[in-house]
Amino acid sequence: MNSKTLIGIVVVLIAVLGTIVLIHQHQGGRFDDTAAVDVQSLGERAAHVACDGADPGLLPGIPSDLPRLVDLGADNCIPCKLMAPILQELKVEYAEVFTTHFIDIWKNPDAGRQFSVRMIPTQIFYDTEGKELFRHEGFMSKQDILMRWRQLGVNVSTAG
Repeated sequence: MNSKTLIGIVVVLIAVLGTIVLIHQHQGGRFDDTAAVDVQSLGERAAHVACDGADPGLLPGIPSDLPRLVDLGADNCIPCKLMAPILQELKVEYAEVFTTHFIDIWKNPDAGRQFSVRMIPTQIFYDTEGKELFRHEGFMSKQDILMRWRQLGVNVSTAG
C-alpha cells in the first residue's frame, strides 16, 4: 500500500470518528464548547442571539418593511462564528436597507425544520413580501452577501 493511500485512509477514519463524536454529543443534548471561542467575548453577541422559538415575523411568507437576511447556524459552529462579526456589521451598517437575523438551530431545532435547513450556516434572503429570493449554504463573506443583495435588486450602495 503506498503512502498516499494510507494517508487517505487515516484522513477518512479521523473524519468518521469526528462525525460520530459530534452526533453522540448532539444527541446527548449538550455540546462541549470549552475549547470554543465565546462569541460574547468577541463583542459580537448582538448578531448571535439565539431565539427560543423562530420569530413568526421571520418565517417565509410574512411581509416586512425591509428585505431580510436570516442566517441559521449555531454558536458552536466554526463557520458560524466566523460569520458573527459580518452579521453584526451588516445589522448596523445596512439597518435602513435590510434586516439581519441569526437563529441558533442547535438551541432551537424547530427553527431548523421550519426553514428546511440542511446544513449550517445557511443564509436565506427574503423580499418585503416574505418570498424567499435566494438560499446559500456555508460561509458567506460580507462582500458576497452585498453582491447577492445587488443581484436581487436591493440598493446596498446607499448604506455602509
